[in-house]
Amino acid sequence: MRPWPGHAYPLGATYDGSGTNFTLFSEVAERVELCLFSARGKETRIPLTEVDGFVHHGYLPGVEPGQRYGYRVHGPYDPGQGLRCNPNKLLIDPYTKALDGPVVWDEAVFGYPFGEQEGRNDTDSAPFVPKSVVVNPFFDWGTDRAPRTPYHETVIYEAHVRGLTINHPEIPQELRGTYTGLAHPVMIEHLKTLGVTAVELMPVHEFLNDHHLQEKGLSNYWGYNTIAFLAPHHAYATSSGRTGNQVQEFKAMVRDLHDAGIEVILDVVYNHTAEGNHLGPTLSLRGIDNAAYYRLVEDDPRYYMDYTGTGNSLNVRNPHTLQLIMDSLRYWVTEMHVDGFRFDLASTLAREFYDVDRLSVFFDLVQQDPVISQVKLIAEPWDVGPGGYQVGNFPPLWTEWNGKYRDTVRDFWRGEPGTLGEFASRITGSSDLYQDDGRRPYASINFVTAHDGFTLADLVSYNEKHNEANLEGGNDGESHNRSWNCGVEGPTDDEAVLALRARQQRNFITTLMLSQGVPMLLHGDELGRTQGGNNNVYCQDNELSWVDWSLATKNAPLVHFTSGVTALRNAHPVFRRRKFFEGRPVGRRKAGALADITWFTPAGEEMTEQDWDSGFGKCVTVFLNGHGMAEADTRGEPVVDDSFLLCLNAHYEDIDVTLPGPEYGARWAVVVDTATGEVVTLATTPGVAAAEPVMVDGGSVHRVPARSVVVLQQAAGS
Repeated sequence: MRPWPGHAYPLGATYDGSGTNFTLFSEVAERVELCLFSARGKETRIPLTEVDGFVHHGYLPGVEPGQRYGYRVHGPYDPGQGLRCNPNKLLIDPYTKALDGPVVWDEAVFGYPFGEQEGRNDTDSAPFVPKSVVVNPFFDWGTDRAPRTPYHETVIYEAHVRGLTINHPEIPQELRGTYTGLAHPVMIEHLKTLGVTAVELMPVHEFLNDHHLQEKGLSNYWGYNTIAFLAPHHAYATSSGRTGNQVQEFKAMVRDLHDAGIEVILDVVYNHTAEGNHLGPTLSLRGIDNAAYYRLVEDDPRYYMDYTGTGNSLNVRNPHTLQLIMDSLRYWVTEMHVDGFRFDLASTLAREFYDVDRLSVFFDLVQQDPVISQVKLIAEPWDVGPGGYQVGNFPPLWTEWNGKYRDTVRDFWRGEPGTLGEFASRITGSSDLYQDDGRRPYASINFVTAHDGFTLADLVSYNEKHNEANLEGGNDGESHNRSWNCGVEGPTDDEAVLALRARQQRNFITTLMLSQGVPMLLHGDELGRTQGGNNNVYCQDNELSWVDWSLATKNAPLVHFTSGVTALRNAHPVFRRRKFFEGRPVGRRKAGALADITWFTPAGEEMTEQDWDSGFGKCVTVFLNGHGMAEADTRGEPVVDDSFLLCLNAHYEDIDVTLPGPEYGARWAVVVDTATGEVVTLATTPGVAAAEPVMVDGGSVHRVPARSVVVLQQAAGS
């Protein structure tokens, strides 16, 4: 074939209905060959002779979706200078929109002969490297519209595409563990019942299973090992054998979730790739332009800077690397219709040189981009490099996984002394972290558990990690989990221990859902899912990590409780404020007006500095003033809500709590009691049938059981 000149933009393979335009950036390449593969694997090499701005390009009429291809880059090979071109290695297009399968771990995919790291391996890698695929860009989106749920109304459900549905008995076998399975009506019904407004999917960019894990009989289950930033992972498609079809299935999943009002947020890994360190394979960027795409050690560029713990870090100082990241983000928004991103180890993206700089070029680009700046942007605000812990330090457009919220809430409920003051700050939106740079309470993505660490059930069942199945001698995973096993390590038949564990789970869920900020629930926590004490199941693609849906029946009360507390949050704006508390009367400030928030001791007295510093500090009552928000709704009308009292007792004994006097409310209804597991919905709350609550008089004494939360709603007319 003789290619037409084509165009240097857009990068990647672009089908226009008549043929396909191919482009590849490489500043170091002396020559680039496009390699087309037939269904039987026959390779045809086509030189791309047109070069503009280091972009090699050509157009092939008649090349249609489903065509498999790759590149061979001719150029200098001198690892000591950071140059690793080798035309014997077939390379994945960084802009490919689909791959046809996994890598086969043969010595040929490495740039050096085993045992001779200084030599060059010229064995052809094409039989072992997944081929890029030309995809059909056309899809019937119908009337699809992004839900655009405001942050303060958002409830996030972190989920794994495969692990969430692989064991669901009501989903057809052939759909389990797939994009289609995740959007199955029974899954959508479950998410809606929980009050979820957004699913945050663990990595769906095409990723590889690590060689060393496969040798152990394990696999990279989580997927934080990206090799193609624009391609949905092929193994999550129902028909992965039909090349490129994963794109259509992903789009259909998004469309169906959008129809249900549920947003799709992607956990994205732009900090490193699956090519690893200097001993890793040559699969894509390394062989295309190693020094442009990766951060190399300045005084010895044969080695890679590693701020991620995975062997390499992308070079976000290079404009072409930045372009790849931004083009990928825009593609997932404009073509795949996703609603936001959670950036893995986001501090790495802010490293201009060595220090983390929140004003780095990457964040400047995001700020001014008319597409990316308008979707949800969530940072995991740390990496493993020096100074990498950056909670509270990201720019105004960004929200953050609030690791301090997780740690403080865990400490409070396991009874650690001296945590009450910080606990109060965390459940009211962490103003100490976000207010000074103009952000709102919803800048805090609140979570107690996430994929990395214990599940909620394990958090209250284990003091120590139990990661034996990972075959790393227990050296992997976090050792300081701030967990408490309630008196027995692991499984037990002790009814008292089991009851306490159930209560603690309800305490965490109630705290999470009624805190200011955006709550994030880990998939399966509402079912009491366990991983047997393993807090690092990154390599466990099996029953240990999959959601066990039989628990939906066994632990039905927990599912009902979680749904009820989430419904309470969704029905009452006082739990999801758009502005931080001021601690004083707000709005019209009428004479005798109550503060927007007030804290009380168990004796019913307002908290003093001495009370906050008390070594005991395990019980507190907080008054949330539904008439003191000074916020307007979408039509400009004042937001007014019922007032609430939250009585939180982390002590190991029951405590008699004196409620605030009648000026705060003459009558109160108990709507949540984590000791009994009851959630009562009043007639004024839409969504669930009304029930008869326990009524309590203002100023009276109410016993709050040990290690429990009691939520009281002001009765109508009081």
